[in-house]
Amino acid sequence: MTQWALIIGIPLLVCAGCGSLSRTFMNASWRDRWQHPEIVIHSLALQPGNYVADLGAGGGYFTFRLADAIGPTGKVYAVDIDKGNLEYIANQTAKRGYRNVETILVKPNDPLLPSHGVDLIFTCNTYHHLTDRTEYFHSAARYLQPEGRVAIVDLAGKSWFFRFLGHWTPKETSRREMEAAGYSLTHDFDFLSRQTFQVFEKNS
Repeated sequence: MTQWALIIGIPLLVCAGCGSLSRTFMNASWRDRWQHPEIVIHSLALQPGNYVADLGAGGGYFTFRLADAIGPTGKVYAVDIDKGNLEYIANQTAKRGYRNVETILVKPNDPLLPSHGVDLIFTCNTYHHLTDRTEYFHSAARYLQPEGRVAIVDLAGKSWFFRFLGHWTPKETSRREMEAAGYSLTHDFDFLSRQTFQVFEKNS
């Protein structure tokens, strides 16, 4: 992505919120060059039949990659507070023939996941938007299987613009908050140039 695209595109996203422009922007092919989605998915070590929540699914950038990783016997729950995002993902699910993706319109303080639970809650560039994150994930633990995990990919604040907007979280902060919520850090990956990537497991 060029510098001008950042200068022009990011302010438009701020104004457009989670509309069609932001979905187009976040699903653009240039994102792959720095997001490294294949490596992210591989790092999660998902198994066929796993149940995964894509928390803050947006335009589904990771939703369908997660669905491919867990196969037809698993399920990905695309979780978002924006109805437009979920309608877009539902349309793409039908268009692309996926049978293992389900959308969930959620509350800001509750992901409203199925009672049977999930093996992984995955979130990308959403953590910094949550309020009272410690309480949020403490409560969300009830949706995790006994050895369930939470994977957090979030902006690292390496851009002055995102720092100015507050759209980032220091990894020390997210680690402290997750530990306070009842989780332990299991992996801290460092291959993403613009983001932090940590995986937590809920304490028994």
